[in-house]
Amino acid sequence: MNALVPQPFGAPVPSIDPQARAIISFDGVSKIFPARSGSAEVRAVDNIDLKVPEGAIVGVIGRSGAGKSTLIRLINGLELPTSGKVNVDGLDIGSLDERALRQARRSIGMIFQHFNLLSSRTAFDNIALPLEIAGVARRDIAGIVNPLLDMVGLADKRDRYPAELSGGQKQRVGIARALATKPKVLLSDEATSALDPETTGQILALLKQINAELNLTILFITHEMSVVKKLADRVAVMEGGRIVEQGSTYEIFANPHHETTKRFVGEVTGGNVPDWLSAKLQPDYQPGRSAVIRIAFTGADADEPVLSRLTRAYNVDFNIMHGQIEYVADHPFGTLIASVAAGPELLAKLIHELTSTRNNVEHLGYVA
Repeated sequence: MNALVPQPFGAPVPSIDPQARAIISFDGVSKIFPARSGSAEVRAVDNIDLKVPEGAIVGVIGRSGAGKSTLIRLINGLELPTSGKVNVDGLDIGSLDERALRQARRSIGMIFQHFNLLSSRTAFDNIALPLEIAGVARRDIAGIVNPLLDMVGLADKRDRYPAELSGGQKQRVGIARALATKPKVLLSDEATSALDPETTGQILALLKQINAELNLTILFITHEMSVVKKLADRVAVMEGGRIVEQGSTYEIFANPHHETTKRFVGEVTGGNVPDWLSAKLQPDYQPGRSAVIRIAFTGADADEPVLSRLTRAYNVDFNIMHGQIEYVADHPFGTLIASVAAGPELLAKLIHELTSTRNNVEHLGYVA
């Protein structure tokens, strides 16, 4: 039980090393739920390979039914793989017996969308619950729980019951409870989707703080790309039980390849084509039509006056139709949809100029 005796929280650690060992790995993992009367079998997770570096924050995003929840349940052994291996901190989760699995779960913290607090227990006692189950001596529990209450900003709510707490405060209790057994991995199942935007921002900031101070690996699932943008170092995009794209958060935002990823990214970067514009787009050039292009400005070039330079060099005018510029993973990133009065030959030159400065450009069509 020594691992559960109170220990001081450390200073922030350096940012994640991309060569860090994988504390969670999926190797060819599939999970198939058998057919029931009147329905076919369900391949919830389909041949997934995924590695989560130690100390990273990794987001798994997908629509409802993409397989996210099954994936996270495979990590803590609530579901076992039909094929392949799920490895957590050197343990093959699917090969463990029930006793070994209970022991392994002590190093895997979990926070939930709807908090899962016991209404009859105070904030302190909810956080203490996993320690009691683990057999920690009562005299040691306060020394573990009180620093956690401080860390999540609830020292003054120690003796409050869940009914007396706001949604954000309940989630802070849930986070502290997940940290009580000093886990090496923290799993988050849509932990902010029941919260308002301001409270969501506070919880995400708390999770980033916990990751930095404890060097705690965090894997979270979500259907909100705005959460990925604010929290994740790396992201995996799921559709139909498969991971269709993965990489660093900035790489995924700057250069999405799969159509599902493009839709997610476009929701928060202004890259999705508005309905009013989509209805006007034509595939072919005719005199009098303007070309419509989508430009992703990345890295050091994101705040450069690229379009102004092209306007002067080629004597053309760009009409900004849609888009925005912001920061993703602390780097500037912008998406603009613009039209320009240019035929195919001039358009090819403009696109060449834009891509030569590391911008990603897509020709969407033409408008009158």
